[in-house]
Amino acid sequence: MPVTDADRQMGVYVELLIRLAALGLLLYWTFILVRPFITLMIWSAILTIALYPTFERVAAWLGGRRRLAAGLVTILVLLIVIGPVTWLALGLVDSVRLLLVHFDLAQFSFPAPPESVKAWPLIGDQAYRFWDLASTNFKAALAEIAPQLKLIGSKLLNIAASAGAGTLTFFVSIFISGFLFCPADSIARALKTFSRKLASGRGDEFIDLAGATIRSVSRGVIGISLLQSLLAGVGMVAAGIPAASIISVIVLILGIIQIGPSIVFIPLIIWSWTAMDTTTALLFSAYMIPVGLLDNIMRPIVMGRGLKTPTLVILIGVLGGIISHGITGLFLGPIVLAVVWELLSAWIDDSYGMNEKAQIQK
Repeated sequence: MPVTDADRQMGVYVELLIRLAALGLLLYWTFILVRPFITLMIWSAILTIALYPTFERVAAWLGGRRRLAAGLVTILVLLIVIGPVTWLALGLVDSVRLLLVHFDLAQFSFPAPPESVKAWPLIGDQAYRFWDLASTNFKAALAEIAPQLKLIGSKLLNIAASAGAGTLTFFVSIFISGFLFCPADSIARALKTFSRKLASGRGDEFIDLAGATIRSVSRGVIGISLLQSLLAGVGMVAAGIPAASIISVIVLILGIIQIGPSIVFIPLIIWSWTAMDTTTALLFSAYMIPVGLLDNIMRPIVMGRGLKTPTLVILIGVLGGIISHGITGLFLGPIVLAVVWELLSAWIDDSYGMNEKAQIQK
Protein backbone atom coordinates (compact mmCIF):
# COMPACT_ATOMS: atom_id res chain seq x y z
CA MET A 1 0.00 0.00 0.00
CA PRO A 2 1.63 3.28 -1.05
CA VAL A 3 2.34 5.97 1.56
CA THR A 4 0.31 9.08 0.92
CA ASP A 5 1.15 12.69 1.71
CA ALA A 6 -1.44 12.65 4.49
CA ASP A 7 0.32 9.68 6.11
CA ARG A 8 3.69 11.45 5.92
CA GLN A 9 2.18 14.59 7.42
CA MET A 10 0.59 12.55 10.19
CA GLY A 11 3.95 10.93 10.89
CA VAL A 12 5.59 14.35 11.19
CA TYR A 13 2.89 15.47 13.64
CA VAL A 14 3.28 12.32 15.74
CA GLU A 15 7.06 12.70 15.83
CA LEU A 16 6.72 16.37 16.83
CA LEU A 17 4.23 15.44 19.55
CA ILE A 18 6.61 12.80 20.92
CA ARG A 19 9.48 15.29 20.95
CA LEU A 20 7.38 17.92 22.72
CA ALA A 21 6.20 15.36 25.28
CA ALA A 22 9.78 14.24 25.94
CA LEU A 23 10.95 17.86 26.24
CA GLY A 24 8.05 18.68 28.58
CA LEU A 25 8.88 15.66 30.74
CA LEU A 26 12.54 16.67 30.94
CA LEU A 27 11.63 20.27 31.83
CA TYR A 28 9.18 19.12 34.49
CA TRP A 29 11.77 16.74 35.94
CA THR A 30 14.35 19.53 35.95
CA PHE A 31 11.92 21.81 37.76
CA ILE A 32 11.26 19.16 40.42
CA LEU A 33 15.00 18.77 40.98
CA VAL A 34 15.79 22.49 41.25
CA ARG A 35 12.60 23.60 43.03
CA PRO A 36 14.14 23.32 46.55
CA PHE A 37 16.94 25.63 45.41
CA ILE A 38 14.92 28.25 43.51
CA THR A 39 14.84 30.74 46.39
CA LEU A 40 18.56 30.25 46.98
CA MET A 41 19.30 30.76 43.28
CA ILE A 42 17.19 33.93 43.09
CA TRP A 43 18.83 35.34 46.22
CA SER A 44 22.31 34.60 44.86
CA ALA A 45 21.53 36.24 41.50
CA ILE A 46 20.03 39.34 43.15
CA LEU A 47 23.01 39.76 45.49
CA THR A 48 25.47 39.30 42.62
CA ILE A 49 23.72 41.92 40.49
CA ALA A 50 23.32 44.36 43.39
CA LEU A 51 26.92 44.05 44.58
CA TYR A 52 28.64 43.73 41.21
CA PRO A 53 29.53 47.46 40.89
CA THR A 54 31.14 47.27 44.34
CA PHE A 55 33.03 44.15 43.28
CA GLU A 56 34.36 45.90 40.16
CA ARG A 57 35.59 48.87 42.20
CA VAL A 58 37.34 46.60 44.71
CA ALA A 59 38.89 44.58 41.87
CA ALA A 60 40.22 47.82 40.31
CA TRP A 61 41.71 48.86 43.67
CA LEU A 62 43.43 45.46 43.91
CA GLY A 63 45.00 45.74 40.48
CA GLY A 64 42.56 43.45 38.66
CA ARG A 65 42.78 40.49 41.09
CA ARG A 66 39.14 39.51 40.73
CA ARG A 67 39.20 36.35 42.87
CA LEU A 68 40.67 38.22 45.80
CA ALA A 69 38.13 41.00 45.29
CA ALA A 70 35.27 38.48 45.25
CA GLY A 71 36.48 36.95 48.51
CA LEU A 72 36.87 40.33 50.21
CA VAL A 73 33.43 41.55 49.14
CA THR A 74 31.83 38.30 50.33
CA ILE A 75 33.53 38.46 53.72
CA LEU A 76 32.69 42.16 54.10
CA VAL A 77 29.00 41.59 53.33
CA LEU A 78 28.84 38.67 55.76
CA LEU A 79 30.44 40.75 58.52
CA ILE A 80 28.04 43.62 57.89
CA VAL A 81 24.78 41.66 57.79
CA ILE A 82 25.31 38.54 59.90
CA GLY A 83 24.72 40.24 63.26
CA PRO A 84 21.87 42.65 62.39
CA VAL A 85 19.92 40.20 60.21
CA THR A 86 20.21 37.44 62.81
CA TRP A 87 18.99 39.83 65.50
CA LEU A 88 15.99 40.83 63.40
CA ALA A 89 15.08 37.22 62.58
CA LEU A 90 15.46 35.88 66.11
CA GLY A 91 13.69 38.93 67.53
CA LEU A 92 10.74 38.35 65.21
CA VAL A 93 10.51 34.71 66.27
CA ASP A 94 10.65 35.61 69.96
CA SER A 95 8.15 38.47 69.59
CA VAL A 96 5.58 36.29 67.79
CA ARG A 97 6.02 33.55 70.40
CA LEU A 98 5.47 35.97 73.28
CA LEU A 99 2.50 37.52 71.49
CA LEU A 100 0.79 34.16 71.07
CA VAL A 101 1.55 33.13 74.66
CA HIS A 102 0.49 36.29 76.49
CA PHE A 103 -2.19 37.72 74.20
CA ASP A 104 -5.38 36.50 75.88
CA LEU A 105 -8.42 37.44 73.79
CA ALA A 106 -10.75 36.00 76.42
CA GLN A 107 -10.02 38.98 78.68
CA PHE A 108 -11.33 41.47 76.14
CA SER A 109 -14.63 43.28 76.64
CA PHE A 110 -16.78 45.14 74.12
CA PRO A 111 -19.56 47.70 74.56
CA ALA A 112 -23.05 46.88 73.32
CA PRO A 113 -23.57 47.67 69.62
CA PRO A 114 -25.67 50.68 68.61
CA GLU A 115 -28.94 50.02 66.79
CA SER A 116 -27.61 51.81 63.72
CA VAL A 117 -25.42 48.79 62.98
CA LYS A 118 -28.52 46.93 61.77
CA ALA A 119 -28.89 49.48 58.99
CA TRP A 120 -25.51 48.60 57.46
CA PRO A 121 -26.01 47.25 53.94
CA LEU A 122 -25.64 43.49 53.39
CA ILE A 123 -23.92 42.67 56.70
CA GLY A 124 -25.95 44.75 59.17
CA ASP A 125 -27.92 41.96 60.87
CA GLN A 126 -24.97 39.55 61.05
CA ALA A 127 -22.64 42.28 62.34
CA TYR A 128 -25.14 43.37 65.00
CA ARG A 129 -25.71 39.79 66.16
CA PHE A 130 -22.01 38.99 66.43
CA TRP A 131 -21.20 42.33 68.14
CA ASP A 132 -24.03 41.83 70.61
CA LEU A 133 -22.82 38.30 71.38
CA ALA A 134 -19.25 39.55 71.88
CA SER A 135 -20.45 42.23 74.32
CA THR A 136 -22.27 39.68 76.48
CA ASN A 137 -20.33 36.45 76.01
CA PHE A 138 -16.99 37.00 74.33
CA LYS A 139 -15.91 33.38 74.65
CA ALA A 140 -18.96 32.25 72.67
CA ALA A 141 -18.23 34.89 69.97
CA LEU A 142 -14.62 33.81 69.93
CA ALA A 143 -15.69 30.20 69.40
CA GLU A 144 -17.54 31.24 66.23
CA ILE A 145 -14.43 32.71 64.62
CA ALA A 146 -11.98 30.22 66.14
CA PRO A 147 -11.25 28.47 62.81
CA GLN A 148 -10.27 31.77 61.17
CA LEU A 149 -8.16 32.78 64.18
CA LYS A 150 -6.48 29.39 64.12
CA LEU A 151 -5.52 29.91 60.47
CA ILE A 152 -4.10 33.36 61.26
CA GLY A 153 -2.17 32.05 64.25
CA SER A 154 -0.71 29.16 62.29
CA LYS A 155 0.28 31.55 59.50
CA LEU A 156 2.07 33.79 62.00
CA LEU A 157 3.89 30.79 63.44
CA ASN A 158 4.89 29.65 59.94
CA ILE A 159 6.23 33.10 59.11
CA ALA A 160 8.19 33.19 62.37
CA ALA A 161 9.49 29.67 61.81
CA SER A 162 10.58 30.57 58.27
CA ALA A 163 12.68 33.43 59.61
CA GLY A 164 15.41 31.05 60.76
CA ALA A 165 15.47 29.09 57.49
CA GLY A 166 15.28 32.32 55.49
CA THR A 167 18.24 33.78 57.39
CA LEU A 168 20.30 30.66 56.72
CA THR A 169 19.31 30.78 53.03
CA PHE A 170 20.37 34.43 52.88
CA PHE A 171 23.81 33.69 54.34
CA VAL A 172 24.36 30.74 51.99
CA SER A 173 23.31 32.89 49.01
CA ILE A 174 25.90 35.53 50.01
CA PHE A 175 28.54 32.81 49.94
CA ILE A 176 27.36 31.54 46.53
CA SER A 177 27.24 35.05 45.09
CA GLY A 178 30.95 35.33 45.86
CA PHE A 179 31.60 32.57 43.31
CA LEU A 180 29.38 34.31 40.73
CA PHE A 181 31.27 37.62 40.65
CA CYS A 182 34.13 36.43 38.43
CA PRO A 183 32.01 34.69 35.74
CA ALA A 184 29.29 37.37 35.92
CA ASP A 185 30.27 38.91 32.58
CA SER A 186 30.05 35.54 30.81
CA ILE A 187 26.69 34.81 32.44
CA ALA A 188 25.39 38.24 31.38
CA ARG A 189 26.49 37.65 27.77
CA ALA A 190 24.78 34.24 27.76
CA LEU A 191 21.58 35.78 29.12
CA LYS A 192 21.66 38.51 26.48
CA THR A 193 22.16 35.92 23.75
CA PHE A 194 19.19 33.97 25.06
CA SER A 195 17.08 37.13 25.40
CA ARG A 196 17.76 37.99 21.75
CA LYS A 197 16.12 34.73 20.80
CA LEU A 198 13.02 35.74 22.77
CA ALA A 199 12.90 39.44 21.96
CA SER A 200 14.83 40.21 18.80
CA GLY A 201 16.12 43.77 18.77
CA ARG A 202 15.52 44.54 22.46
CA GLY A 203 16.96 41.51 24.24
CA ASP A 204 20.04 43.37 25.50
CA GLU A 205 17.92 46.30 26.63
CA PHE A 206 15.59 44.04 28.63
CA ILE A 207 18.52 42.35 30.41
CA ASP A 208 20.07 45.74 31.23
CA LEU A 209 16.69 47.00 32.46
CA ALA A 210 16.24 43.94 34.69
CA GLY A 211 19.70 44.45 36.19
CA ALA A 212 19.12 48.16 36.78
CA THR A 213 15.76 47.46 38.44
CA ILE A 214 17.28 44.83 40.74
CA ARG A 215 20.03 47.23 41.80
CA SER A 216 17.57 50.09 42.25
CA VAL A 217 15.11 48.14 44.40
CA SER A 218 17.67 46.11 46.36
CA ARG A 219 19.86 49.08 47.27
CA GLY A 220 17.45 52.02 47.16
CA VAL A 221 14.43 50.33 48.76
CA ILE A 222 15.45 47.12 50.54
CA GLY A 223 18.95 48.23 51.57
CA ILE A 224 17.99 51.64 52.93
CA SER A 225 14.90 50.25 54.68
CA LEU A 226 17.01 47.52 56.29
CA LEU A 227 19.63 50.05 57.42
CA GLN A 228 16.94 52.34 58.81
CA SER A 229 15.23 49.53 60.74
CA LEU A 230 18.54 48.34 62.20
CA LEU A 231 19.54 51.83 63.32
CA ALA A 232 16.09 52.28 64.83
CA GLY A 233 16.45 48.93 66.60
CA VAL A 234 19.79 49.96 68.09
CA GLY A 235 18.26 53.17 69.41
CA MET A 236 15.23 51.41 70.88
CA VAL A 237 17.32 48.72 72.55
CA ALA A 238 19.63 51.37 74.04
CA ALA A 239 16.59 53.28 75.34
CA GLY A 240 14.98 50.14 76.76
CA ILE A 241 11.93 50.21 74.48
CA PRO A 242 9.95 46.98 74.87
CA ALA A 243 9.44 44.76 71.78
CA ALA A 244 12.18 46.64 69.93
CA SER A 245 12.75 43.81 67.46
CA ILE A 246 9.14 43.56 66.28
CA ILE A 247 8.91 47.36 66.01
CA SER A 248 12.06 47.25 63.88
CA VAL A 249 10.42 44.69 61.59
CA ILE A 250 7.39 46.99 61.27
CA VAL A 251 9.72 49.87 60.40
CA LEU A 252 11.39 47.66 57.78
CA ILE A 253 8.06 46.75 56.17
CA LEU A 254 6.85 50.38 56.16
CA GLY A 255 10.10 51.43 54.50
CA ILE A 256 9.89 48.77 51.80
CA ILE A 257 6.32 49.64 50.87
CA GLN A 258 7.32 53.32 50.64
CA ILE A 259 5.08 54.55 53.46
CA GLY A 260 7.98 55.40 55.73
CA PRO A 261 8.49 54.86 59.47
CA SER A 262 7.17 58.24 60.63
CA ILE A 263 3.83 56.74 61.71
CA VAL A 264 5.84 54.60 64.16
CA PHE A 265 8.57 57.05 65.16
CA ILE A 266 6.34 60.04 65.96
CA PRO A 267 4.13 58.24 68.56
CA LEU A 268 7.26 56.53 69.95
CA ILE A 269 9.06 59.86 70.45
CA ILE A 270 5.96 61.42 72.05
CA TRP A 271 5.67 58.40 74.36
CA SER A 272 9.33 58.69 75.36
CA TRP A 273 8.70 62.19 76.80
CA THR A 274 5.97 60.76 79.05
CA ALA A 275 7.75 57.57 80.15
CA MET A 276 11.43 58.60 80.33
CA ASP A 277 13.36 61.26 82.16
CA THR A 278 14.08 64.46 80.25
CA THR A 279 17.71 63.67 79.38
CA THR A 280 16.95 60.17 78.07
CA ALA A 281 13.94 61.38 76.10
CA LEU A 282 16.01 64.21 74.59
CA LEU A 283 18.81 61.84 73.55
CA PHE A 284 16.30 59.32 72.18
CA SER A 285 14.52 62.02 70.16
CA ALA A 286 17.79 63.48 68.86
CA TYR A 287 18.78 60.01 67.63
CA MET A 288 15.45 58.83 66.19
CA ILE A 289 14.60 61.99 64.23
CA PRO A 290 17.65 61.72 61.89
CA VAL A 291 17.04 57.97 61.58
CA GLY A 292 13.46 58.72 60.53
CA LEU A 293 14.71 61.13 57.84
CA LEU A 294 17.37 58.74 56.57
CA ASP A 295 15.28 57.34 53.72
CA ASN A 296 14.33 60.82 52.50
CA ILE A 297 18.01 61.80 52.34
CA MET A 298 19.66 58.61 51.05
CA ARG A 299 17.07 57.17 48.69
CA PRO A 300 17.28 59.98 46.08
CA ILE A 301 21.10 59.72 46.19
CA VAL A 302 21.18 55.94 45.78
CA MET A 303 18.38 55.66 43.24
CA GLY A 304 19.18 58.73 41.15
CA ARG A 305 16.01 59.44 39.21
CA GLY A 306 13.92 57.41 41.64
CA LEU A 307 11.94 54.21 41.43
CA LYS A 308 9.42 54.14 38.59
CA THR A 309 7.66 51.02 39.87
CA PRO A 310 4.34 52.02 41.51
CA THR A 311 4.06 51.68 45.28
CA LEU A 312 1.09 49.34 44.85
CA VAL A 313 3.27 46.87 42.94
CA ILE A 314 5.87 46.96 45.73
CA LEU A 315 3.12 46.45 48.34
CA ILE A 316 1.67 43.48 46.46
CA GLY A 317 5.18 42.06 46.18
CA VAL A 318 5.72 42.39 49.93
CA LEU A 319 2.38 40.85 50.91
CA GLY A 320 2.49 38.13 48.26
CA GLY A 321 6.11 37.34 49.09
CA ILE A 322 5.41 36.98 52.81
CA ILE A 323 2.34 34.78 52.20
CA SER A 324 4.15 32.59 49.66
CA HIS A 325 7.69 32.40 51.07
CA GLY A 326 7.54 33.64 54.64
CA ILE A 327 10.02 36.21 55.89
CA THR A 328 12.28 35.66 52.87
CA GLY A 329 9.49 36.83 50.59
CA LEU A 330 9.53 40.20 52.33
CA PHE A 331 12.67 40.96 50.31
CA LEU A 332 12.29 38.73 47.26
CA GLY A 333 8.66 39.61 46.50
CA PRO A 334 9.07 43.34 45.75
CA ILE A 335 12.31 42.81 43.81
CA VAL A 336 10.92 40.09 41.54
CA LEU A 337 7.61 41.90 41.00
CA ALA A 338 9.39 45.20 40.27
CA VAL A 339 11.53 43.49 37.61
CA VAL A 340 8.47 41.90 36.00
CA TRP A 341 6.62 45.23 36.07
CA GLU A 342 9.48 47.16 34.47
CA LEU A 343 9.97 44.53 31.74
CA LEU A 344 6.25 44.42 30.95
CA SER A 345 6.10 48.23 30.87
CA ALA A 346 9.05 48.39 28.48
CA TRP A 347 7.54 45.68 26.25
CA ILE A 348 4.12 47.39 26.18
CA ASP A 349 5.69 50.79 25.43
CA ASP A 350 7.71 49.21 22.63
CA SER A 351 4.66 47.51 21.13
CA TYR A 352 2.64 50.74 21.37
CA GLY A 353 5.44 52.72 19.71
CA MET A 354 5.70 50.20 16.87
CA ASN A 355 1.93 50.33 16.27
CA GLU A 356 1.98 54.13 16.16
CA LYS A 357 4.88 54.08 13.70
CA ALA A 358 3.05 51.62 11.48
CA GLN A 359 -0.08 53.84 11.48
CA ILE A 360 1.99 56.91 10.57
CA GLN A 361 3.60 55.08 7.66
CA LYS A 362 0.18 54.09 6.36
